Amino acid sequence: MGAESVPRREVVTARPRTDRAARPRPRPVGTPERTGHAPVTDTAVTTLMRRQLRAALTATALLALSLGLLPLTLRVLGPAGTRPDAPLAVWLVLGVAPYPALLAAGIWYVRRAERNEGDVTGR
Repeated sequence: MGAESVPRREVVTARPRTDRAARPRPRPVGTPERTGHAPVTDTAVTTLMRRQLRAALTATALLALSLGLLPLTLRVLGPAGTRPDAPLAVWLVLGVAPYPALLAAGIWYVRRAERNEGDVTGR
């Protein structure tokens, strides 16, 4: 019925870059040669991983406990239609209360993780 559409052809005019493979890779900033610290041993890495896992599980448990109590709190408040101030209380419990707990747990975890890494690396 009409002219068939012909796919458009792309033409590459530049040469491939071969200098990428020949360039040496830059060293990461935190290598022992640059910082003057001794390399971290396998035992130290294992210890760090255990401490980080313990901190992560603690933060998760605290958040699960605090956020898991929200349904119980809403149950105690009762149905939203029984008291005039109940809808406001429900909005405060669901919309405001969880965020300070999340922020506090996040701040605690980041500080704990940095302290764990500093203890292992000696910084």
